[in-house]
Parts: sequence; C-alpha cells; structure tokens
Amino acid sequence: MPDYTYRPMTAADVPAAHALSVALKWPHRAQDWAMLQSVADGFVALDNGRVIGSAFACHQGAWSTIGLVIVSDDYQGHGIGRRLMDLALASIGPRTALLNATVAGAPLYRKMGFVEFGHIQQRQGTVGALTAPATPGRGLTAADHPRMSALASAATGLARGSVMQAVFADIEQAVGIDVDGQLQAFAVLRPFGRGRCIGPVVAGSAEQAQGLIEHLLAQVPDAFVRIDIPVGCGLEGFLDSVGLPGVDTVTCMSRGEIPRPSGDARAFALVTQAIG
Repeated sequence: MPDYTYRPMTAADVPAAHALSVALKWPHRAQDWAMLQSVADGFVALDNGRVIGSAFACHQGAWSTIGLVIVSDDYQGHGIGRRLMDLALASIGPRTALLNATVAGAPLYRKMGFVEFGHIQQRQGTVGALTAPATPGRGLTAADHPRMSALASAATGLARGSVMQAVFADIEQAVGIDVDGQLQAFAVLRPFGRGRCIGPVVAGSAEQAQGLIEHLLAQVPDAFVRIDIPVGCGLEGFLDSVGLPGVDTVTCMSRGEIPRPSGDARAFALVTQAIG
C-alpha cells in the first residue's frame, strides 16, 4: 500500500482542494472552500506533495459537523477516506460528530458508527421574476448580526458564532421579521457555487420562512439559486412553484445525541451541507 502523507489543511491548499470538488462536478467556488477552511479544522491527503483527498470538522459547541470528505477518483479503494475521517473525528475531542452523507459515503459512515436521523434536500434552479411579498419585514444590517447569531444557534442547537461571522462577511442581502420590536426570523442571500444560495433561513413557521425567501428571490430575477432544506419542513410546494425543484437528497447522520433547537425558531435552510 502506498505511503501517503496526511496533515492539517492550510489556506495554501485551498486551490488544490477546490480542484477535487471540480473533478466531481460539485459547484463550490474556491471562495466557498476558503470560507470553510477559515472556520473549521481541515485535513488533506497527499501523494508526493499533490493533494488527493480532503476532510473538514467544523466545531460548533458540543457538536462538530464533518464535511467535504473527498478522495480523488484515481485513489479510491486505498483507505484514504477512512484515514481522513479518523483525523477529522480525532480533532473533535468530546464533541458529537454530525454529517450529511451522500449515497456513496453513507456505507462508510455506518461502519464508523454513524446513525441516520433525517434528510436534507438540495433544491436549485433559475428563478423568474417574482413580486416581493407586501410585508416581508426589513433589510438587516451589521447591527443585527449579534441577534442573527443568537437565533441561528437557538434554531439549530449548535454554537454558530464563528460560522455566522463567516456568513456575515459574504452576505449579499439579508431580510428579517421583527416581533414586538425584536428580530425573530431572518434569511440570507449569498454568492455560492454557480450563482447564489439562500441560507441560513431561521423562522418561527414555514409561512414566515416562505415570505423571507420570496422577498430575496424577488431581488435576483433570472438568477441561478440553490437552497438546502430539511425534508418535511413545509417549503417543498412553494419552492416547486417558484422553480426550485429538488435535485438531490443527503442523509443526516450522527455518532451520538443530536442537537435540539431551543425556543420557537427553527432552521428552514442550511448554511451549507458541510457546515449544517
């Protein structure tokens, strides 16, 4: 068996790691990789100095989300993915590991003790011109960032401070709904992949979430948009109607107790599948 090298990922590895996802026809931009590298512990596998595999563990309170576990097609079957997963898991300490598994990756994760607890549906498409809802809420500013972070943490059960700081650096638009003078729901539009993504979306109901998403879509007519939603969240019919059909589904898996939301807010769209 060849003697591959494994080490922590650095910012200098991002272009080569990005090329791994390009080879798989995944839509991530180099900037999307750089964002994850800035907030997570990344690991790479190398063959004579060439990056041939990657994995990330993003620590969020008592949990860590594992993502972008990739091994180059030319190196499949050599145990590289398992070794990268071992490194990611070793980095999380006492935290509980979470991940969103593709069909190809799920068998390995089951062997490593991960158990299924839900599904995420990737939806995307080119959205035509929409009319924004009459009362979508208000545009959000940097002054709202602390409250947005608090809502995102409460809605997911994860400590989202560092992740949300990275999101704030890349916001194109954000809209929110106040209740009794306090922000209670929000949605974010960001550049991602082939165009834009909407996420995170945090709201108290599917109706609130729909209004916020509809408002953001109305700002970018004819744009290619992606949104990743929990299956069964209540947005499926609306997203079908505006031209964002389901194109893929991944399986949510955990190696222990799953995080639970606190309060009334719920997550209706992810930041990314790698981060949750």
